[in-house]
Amino acid sequence: MKINDLKTRMLLGLAAAVLPASLITTPALAAEWSPSKPVRFIVGFPPGGATDLVARIMQPKMSALLDKQVVVDNRPGANGTISLQIISRAEPDGQTIGMGHIGGLVISPVIQKVPYDPFKDFTYVGMLVTLQNILIVHPSVPAKNMAEFLAHAKAQQGRLNYASSGIGSPGHLSGVLLEMLTKVSLNHIPYKGGGPAITDLIAGHVPSFFAVISTAVPHVQSGKVRAIAVTGNKRAEALPDTPTVAETGVKGYLSLNWYGMVAPANTPAAIINRLNRDIVSTLKDPDVVKQLNARGIDAAPSTAAEYRAFAESERKRWLPVIKAANIQTN
Repeated sequence: MKINDLKTRMLLGLAAAVLPASLITTPALAAEWSPSKPVRFIVGFPPGGATDLVARIMQPKMSALLDKQVVVDNRPGANGTISLQIISRAEPDGQTIGMGHIGGLVISPVIQKVPYDPFKDFTYVGMLVTLQNILIVHPSVPAKNMAEFLAHAKAQQGRLNYASSGIGSPGHLSGVLLEMLTKVSLNHIPYKGGGPAITDLIAGHVPSFFAVISTAVPHVQSGKVRAIAVTGNKRAEALPDTPTVAETGVKGYLSLNWYGMVAPANTPAAIINRLNRDIVSTLKDPDVVKQLNARGIDAAPSTAAEYRAFAESERKRWLPVIKAANIQTN
């Protein structure tokens, strides 16, 4: 053996002896999970709604980070519970992920029998976004602000229809909360998603709609519908002239929408860690943030534990409202 080779081996051995074990990289420690085929990103609503929009905005960046195509798979129905059932029964191998949202994880399990347990049958990956709902009306409705809308609703004696994306959806609860705090009766018309509801609103088949803001923004900006108020605690950047419901005088009003990512229960930590890392990177990408903000959506990346804790807190917050309104599925 040459002297130089011997010195090199001695120096490497010495380095290994003095360096902390955590800094020594071996092939086994360096390996991390990567998908072996295209990843299904299941969305529980039809194309045209907010959940679909968020998934498709994230799709290109997620595909690049995972080095495998992320395929948005729309499985609409039953306020998103059909999609969550599919996710809960998938193999916990990271190849099937999906949108976890307030409707399917918090509201529906309270008002109906669902084929999954929202806190046992899923592994929470991380929060994705928060977004407001917005009360919008057809231009034929004689109301330009909340006071006029409530007066019009009162004159209709409970016959003024408002659409939502389904029974127990965030839009439905937004309407219920408005009724509870103002003592004005409305008539709820559930749809199978935000896309079909906005189509009917624009056509004049339904006069008002508690929509997810991203669904409404382009139609408000074009003048096809009129914005009355947003349901969060601040005005939306995309519609700065539209007040919050609380600003209009309805004290204590707050109704936020949110989406996160879930995977089947028992998905290994290595997979969840990789997915969480990549969704956080995606939601910090300037182009992704710009696209979301343009539709009134706020990126809200979190850890897996933070997302689960938030979902549990939302269940406690909405449970009294759901029970007081006696919301039930047909």
